Amino acid sequence: MNKLNSIKAGSFSRLSIHQECARRAYLAYITKIKEPDRGIGPLTAPDGTKEWHNDRGSRIHQLADDYVAGIAGSKLPPELRKFEKEFKELRKLHKTGKVINEEMWCYDNDWMPCASDAWNDIYFRIITDVTVFHNKTNATVIDYKTGRRFGNEVKHGQQAQLYQLGAFLRYPDLQEITTEIWYLDQNEIATMEFTRNQGMRFFKHWEGRMKAMTQEVEFKPSPNAHSCRWCPYKPSRSGDCSVGIG
Repeated sequence: MNKLNSIKAGSFSRLSIHQECARRAYLAYITKIKEPDRGIGPLTAPDGTKEWHNDRGSRIHQLADDYVAGIAGSKLPPELRKFEKEFKELRKLHKTGKVINEEMWCYDNDWMPCASDAWNDIYFRIITDVTVFHNKTNATVIDYKTGRRFGNEVKHGQQAQLYQLGAFLRYPDLQEITTEIWYLDQNEIATMEFTRNQGMRFFKHWEGRMKAMTQEVEFKPSPNAHSCRWCPYKPSRSGDCSVGIG
C-alpha cells in the first residue's frame, strides 16, 4: 500500500465520512482539497436558512463551553435555555473541578492514551464536549447536538458507544460510564449506561472500522441522493468528485 495514499489517523467524523463515501474521505484527508467557498450572508445554506448547520453547531457549542467554564458572564445564552437547569448544574460542578470541558483524547496504534501534540504517534482522536467525574469510578460523558434528532439516532448512538470506549481506555479506574446526548433544539436527552466489561466489548468493532479506513487503497465513490446532496465535492459545486486516485 502506498502510505502517501492512506489515511493514517482517525476520528468519529473521519470514520463516518469514509463509511459514507471513501472518495470524499480521500479528497478531504489525503489530497486535502479545500472545500469550495460556501459564501456569506443570507440564504446561502442549501436548505435556504441564513446559517449553515455546522457553523451554527460550532457557534452554539462555543457558547455552551464558555458558559460552563464561567467565562461568558452569568446570563445563559438563549440557544441553551431549553437546558437551563442542566447547564447551571454543569457550571456549578465545573467550579469544583468535577467537569472537564472540550477535551481531546488521543490514542496511539495500540489504543494507549498519548499526548495531543504527539503527531507521529496519534492513531485516533476523540473530542468530548463535557466529562463529569462523579467519583473515581463513575463518570458521565455528554455530547451536545444541534439540529434534528430524528433520522440521526443510529449515528449518534454509535458516537456515544465510541466515547464511552474512549473514556474507559483513557481512565483505567472508571468502572461505570453514562453517555448523554443533549439535543439542544428539541429539549431531549438520549442516555446509555455501560459497565467497563460492557463498554470494552465495542473495541473490536471500532478497531475493525479503523483498519478498514487506514488500509483503504481504492477510495471509490458511493453516490446516493443523501450523501451527494450535502457533499462539498459534488461536481455541481466543485467538479472534484471525479478526481482520480492515481
